[in-house]
Amino acid sequence: MTITQPDLSVFETLESEVRSYCRGWPTVFDRAVGSRMYDEDGHEYLDFFAGAGSLNYGHNNPVLKRALIDYLARDGVTHGLDMSTTAKRAFLESFQNLVLRPRDLPYKVMFPGPTGTNAVEAALKLARKVKGREAIVSFTNAFHGMSLGSLAVTGNAFKRAGAGIPLVHGTPMPFDNYLDGQVPDFLWFERLLEDQGSGLNRPAAVIVETVQGEGGINVARAEWLRGLAELCERRDMLLIVDDIQMGCGRTGAFFSFEEAGITPDIVTVSKSISGYGLPMSLCLFKPELDVWEPGEHNGTFRGNNPAFVTATAALEAYWADGSAMEKQTRTRGEQVEQALISITEENLADVKEYRGRGLVWGMEFHDRTRAERVARRAFELGLLIETSGPESEVVKLLPALTVTPDELDEGLTTLARAVRETA
Repeated sequence: MTITQPDLSVFETLESEVRSYCRGWPTVFDRAVGSRMYDEDGHEYLDFFAGAGSLNYGHNNPVLKRALIDYLARDGVTHGLDMSTTAKRAFLESFQNLVLRPRDLPYKVMFPGPTGTNAVEAALKLARKVKGREAIVSFTNAFHGMSLGSLAVTGNAFKRAGAGIPLVHGTPMPFDNYLDGQVPDFLWFERLLEDQGSGLNRPAAVIVETVQGEGGINVARAEWLRGLAELCERRDMLLIVDDIQMGCGRTGAFFSFEEAGITPDIVTVSKSISGYGLPMSLCLFKPELDVWEPGEHNGTFRGNNPAFVTATAALEAYWADGSAMEKQTRTRGEQVEQALISITEENLADVKEYRGRGLVWGMEFHDRTRAERVARRAFELGLLIETSGPESEVVKLLPALTVTPDELDEGLTTLARAVRETA
C-alpha cells in the first residue's frame, strides 16, 4: 500500500506532546465502519485495536447508530447529570434483565463518571469507606487508570512517575505466574497479612484484572482467581475486579470473571459498555456496600444519555439470546490462537510466548524491541495493532467481537507477514 505524506502540521504544532497513538499511526483518519478505518486519502486499514477495547461491536455499528440517530432526532435528553431519564431507565432495565439476573448477580449500579478511571476511583473510595481502612492491594503489571488513586494501584513505572507526587496506600503483590510457578499462590501475601512486623497495613480491598491488558496480556488462571476470592473473604478484604477492558464480552462471557465462578464485591466497567465508543462507566457493588450519602461522589457527566441509548441497543442486540455472542467470541478466539501457533512455529527462535482468552491476545518476543517494529510494519501493510507490557514488548490483538472470520484471516495473515519482515 502506498501512503502519501499526510498533513499533520496542526497536530504537531498545536496539540500537546502527550499525544501517543497517533505517533505509531501517522495518518489522518476520516471515517470508519465495522472493522475498517479509512484515512482522508482513502487508504483502508483493518482495525485490530477497536478503540483500545471500547468498540467491541465495531465502528458505527448500524443497529446502535440507528438507535442513537432516532433518539437525537426526537430531541431526547443529551445531558442530564444524574437525573432520571427515559434513556437511563431503559438501560437499567435492560442491564438488569439481560446481564445481572441471568448471572444471579445482585449488584447495585453506580454511574461514577464517563471514564474507566472514574469507576476505579469510586471503587477505591467506596471500599475504604465501607472497611474504614486505607490500604489497597494491587498486582504487579496492573493498570487501572491515570488519575491519582488509580495510579497508586498501577504497576507501570513510567505511568506512575507522571503523578509527580508520592503514590501512597497501595501495595503490590505478585500476579499469577509472576514468579514462574516457583512459589505457591499467595504465599507472600498470606505471610504479610499474618506477620505483625510485615509493615502491611490491613487492606480494605484487593483490586485485580483477570487479564492484564496494558500489562502485557497476562492471563490469570481460574483457580488463581478463586483462591484470591477465598483469601479476600477469609481476611475480610473486599475483592474489586477491574473489568474495564476485559468486560462486555471481550474474553467470551459478559464479565471476564464468570469463568472462575466468583462473585466480586465490586466490579468496574467502562470502554465497551456504551457499545458505540461514547464515554460511560459503571461501578457495580453488592447491595450491602451501598453506604454512600447522596452526592458524596458525583460528577457532571454521569448522565450521558446518548451512551445509555447505545448501551441498551448493544445489550438487546448481542446479549438477549443467552450465550450466542460468547460462543462466537470463543470460536473467533480459537481462530486467532491457531494463527499464533503457526506464527510461533515459523519464528520459533524469536517468539517467546503467545497468550490470551476470547478475543484478546498477545505475542511476546525474546527481542523486547521487536513488538514495536512489528506494529509499525503492520500499519504500513494496512493493519492497526498496538503493543503492551512494561517495555511495549508484547504485540496486542484486540479486534472487534463482530469481526468476521475472513477479516480475522486477513489481519492474521498481515500480522504473520509483519513478523516475517521484521526478523
